[in-house]
Amino acid sequence: MYATHNPLSISIRENVFGRLQGHLADCMDLYTQLKQAQWNVKGPHFFGLHEQFRESASVCQRHCDVLAERMTALGGRVEGTARIVAAQSTLAEFPVDTRDGSVYAAVVAERLSVFTKAVRASIGPIVNCGDAATAALLTEIVNEDDRQLGFLDAHLQAES
Repeated sequence: MYATHNPLSISIRENVFGRLQGHLADCMDLYTQLKQAQWNVKGPHFFGLHEQFRESASVCQRHCDVLAERMTALGGRVEGTARIVAAQSTLAEFPVDTRDGSVYAAVVAERLSVFTKAVRASIGPIVNCGDAATAALLTEIVNEDDRQLGFLDAHLQAES
C-alpha cells in the first residue's frame, strides 16, 4: 500500500483493498464475457440481445473503473492485466461452442448473478470495518447490476 492522505487506517485499507481486487478481477472477466456474447450472439432475438449485452458490458466497464479508482484512492496498486484477471477470477469460463441467444442470455445472467452476490456479500463486512464510502460504492454497483439482471430475466422468462 502506498502512503495516502486517506484517513482510514492501513489495516482497514488493506482489508478493503483485498476484497476490491477480487471484485475487480471478476468484473473484468465478466466484461470480456459480455463482449464475447455481444459479438457472437445469433438467433431470432439477435438484435435485442446484442444491444442488451452491449449495455451490460458498458455498465460492467464503468464498474471496473469505479472499483479501480477506489482501490487507488485507498493507496493500493491495481492489478488488472488479462493474465492477472484470468488467474484471479472466480467466474466460470464462457462457453464458446454455441451462438444461441437464449444460452448466452442464461450464461450471462448466471455470471452477473455470481458477481453481484459476491459484491453484495462484501458490503456488510466493509461497513463493519469502518469504510462506509466503499460500502456505498458497492451498493451502487449492486443496484445497477440488479437492474441488468432484471432485463436478462425478462428475456429468459419470455423464452420459457
